[in-house]
Amino acid sequence: MKHYYFIVFYLFCNVFIYALQGTFWVYLFCFLMFSAIVVWSSFDIGLGYFVNSMTHRRTKIKEVALTFDDGPTEFTPKFLDILKENQIKATFFCIGKQIEKYPETFQRIISEGHTIGNHTYSHSNQTGFLSTLKMVEEIEKCDEVILKTGNFRTDLYRPPFGVTNPNIAKSIRQTGKKSIGWSVRSLDTITEDENKIYRKVTKGLKPGSIILLHDTSEKTYNVLVNLLVFLKREKYSTFTIE
Repeated sequence: MKHYYFIVFYLFCNVFIYALQGTFWVYLFCFLMFSAIVVWSSFDIGLGYFVNSMTHRRTKIKEVALTFDDGPTEFTPKFLDILKENQIKATFFCIGKQIEKYPETFQRIISEGHTIGNHTYSHSNQTGFLSTLKMVEEIEKCDEVILKTGNFRTDLYRPPFGVTNPNIAKSIRQTGKKSIGWSVRSLDTITEDENKIYRKVTKGLKPGSIILLHDTSEKTYNVLVNLLVFLKREKYSTFTIE
């Protein structure tokens, strides 16, 4: 919604510049600033520029949420094992295609009491360029797979890559989803050094943090093992996204 207010503000600025007989370069500067803000906001889900997303829980209690994207995968069972061993529940934002590939693992996620979120059917690299209709199809198709495989319904949705725009905002409203972001991004899919990932996560933690991880690699599993030790030592509890 902030996007529409900003457009009105931008148009007002143009009228104001016109009234003052501003030069072409002033118009160009305003346009470039407007474009930069829109692009930046598209990739920063925490700004809530196009759609309001839950990025943390307001609390003074030392508790955090562990969330995992892009599964289930061949690595997910190991993640489930360590979570079960530590009696911790997490939130898994699953891709429809991956659920079809690993149905038993998906069913295990549900049976062990973890929360499920929709992460689209295909997690397309073109997500930011898809029409509202295509985005609705992506979300609804994933919902169908979740229901068929796990007999489960969810109103939680996390946009792939955290990208938002007017089309994605409309698709979220049309499908009745609750957009979920994060406050601590591990960057575990692009960082190879496990220690760097661990330090990035633990450095940014505070009460109510929502941590973004991916159950897609041995690397992140190792980070999770150390992170759980850290949480226990620092007396952090965990919560799932509702």
